[in-house]
Amino acid sequence: MLFADSRCSRRGSSLLLLLVLLGPSAPILAADAVDIAGELRKLVSGDRPQRQAALRQLVASRDGRLVTFLEAYQQGNVYLHEDQVVVCLETKKFNGREMASLIDPIHLDPLTGRPPVDAPASAQVVPTSELKSLGPSGRERREVADAIRLLQLWSHETENRLAAIRRFGDSRKAEFLEPLGELIESVEVPETIRQKARESVALIELGSEETADSPETRTAAARLLGELASARALPVLTDLLKTPASLTAEERTAFTEATRAIESYQWKISWVQNLFYGLSLGSVLILVALGLAIIFGQMGVINMAHGELMMIGAYTTYEVQRLFGHTPDDPVNLFYIAALPASFLVAALVGWLIERLIVRHLYGRPLETLLATWGVGLILIQAVRIRYGDNIGVNSPTWLLGSFEPIQDLSISYNRVFIMALCFLCVLAVAAIMNFTRQGLLIRATVQNRQTAETLGVNTHRTDGLTFALGAGLAGIAGYAWTLIGGVTPDMGQNHIVDAFLVVVTGGVGELAGSVWAGMGLGVINKLIEPALGSATWAKVILLLLVIGFIQWKPAGLFPPKGRLADV
Repeated sequence: MLFADSRCSRRGSSLLLLLVLLGPSAPILAADAVDIAGELRKLVSGDRPQRQAALRQLVASRDGRLVTFLEAYQQGNVYLHEDQVVVCLETKKFNGREMASLIDPIHLDPLTGRPPVDAPASAQVVPTSELKSLGPSGRERREVADAIRLLQLWSHETENRLAAIRRFGDSRKAEFLEPLGELIESVEVPETIRQKARESVALIELGSEETADSPETRTAAARLLGELASARALPVLTDLLKTPASLTAEERTAFTEATRAIESYQWKISWVQNLFYGLSLGSVLILVALGLAIIFGQMGVINMAHGELMMIGAYTTYEVQRLFGHTPDDPVNLFYIAALPASFLVAALVGWLIERLIVRHLYGRPLETLLATWGVGLILIQAVRIRYGDNIGVNSPTWLLGSFEPIQDLSISYNRVFIMALCFLCVLAVAAIMNFTRQGLLIRATVQNRQTAETLGVNTHRTDGLTFALGAGLAGIAGYAWTLIGGVTPDMGQNHIVDAFLVVVTGGVGELAGSVWAGMGLGVINKLIEPALGSATWAKVILLLLVIGFIQWKPAGLFPPKGRLADV
């Protein structure tokens, strides 16, 4: 029987699956499951030599599922109950007594660690006093830790397997050559795993003390690492080249050529990586600038509270997360889908109120509009700070966590890809609204000639309110997207309002196409010059100087404005 709380974490489920091997009637057992079950029983015996022999046999089984059981054993979570080995992760108090929930392993699928859908739940509760604690002695903890590291090479989780391979290679210990070599020779191991194992073997052969007297081995390892363009080998090669007197001529040549090959490849990857970061940053700038382009470009209003509308979108996302109860330990991914329309609507409503109560009375007075909206922004910042404090956290949905590598060492994160896709859809939506809907026609008519539009029956005040709301809603979506890659603070909008104005002015006031091109261009330029300068602040300074120079050359921006501001 297994011992675990009925509301155990995922880790508890994975521990349960390993102990299925202990049940004599457990279904779907591997051919050597009987041997593993026997060795597990020996592992908790009172005879130390027998425990050590059992541990060696478990490592020789190459069964990666044993990792989580050994971790529980190492942490003191393994117990004995009625001659059955069980695992205890958590206990509860019931009527003043410490109680534990027992799950019959016969109903657990050995591949998933969870009960089959059609299997009856067989659960009992027993007092913790009936449990006998089992665990390694102080001397054995190191042996158990070594066994865990070796078995991680055969883990069923690819990430855990790759992490173990990297640790072995970075250790530069020759004792790991044999298990890594076994991994390379196994035909059942995926090619990506074998490739990483080859890299780790070469790293050990290059930097191990045992191979220091073998120039041929180190030269061959360096050439292989150069062919693999291994970033992990670069510091090792650099350290070796610092003592050229201790190297043979062939070693110096091989090490130098490998270093150049790796540095050349990593420079290209770094450039592409920064380009990707620039595109994702540019996507956020476009989302912010789209709303500003509509409000400033189409209406002639300098809205200094636009950054705070972005902040409202981010905090709306946080409130939706709280409403759904999403946490990293208990994810509810639906919250992020629901937060998209919510962030747009809440920011749009706040923008509509700002236009109706303040901006509507200040049309034609740009300086007063600027001061009024700046004051509104300060009020919003302080109100949010009083309500939420200085910092909150929005947890990404699980389907946006992690990244993938289209090519070696180029990491493309899912959240940034999502932001770029969201930006693309928003641009299409705004273009469709402005060019193919009645409301877009009314906006364009009001911009081109307000008096004529009013003569033809257009309610220009209503159109102004909806236009302001649309721009504010787009700022809310920008805040929604920013929660994936940046912090959420009351003054977060202040960090983006200047960049948004730069995008609008560079692209051309009132031109959506200009905002798209300028946003992407400024985002990419910023991320490309930032590594060269080594400072984000100096990168913004250089970017501002470039924008000033560009405006001197083309005062109207990439696309000259049309409508009300064309003659300003």
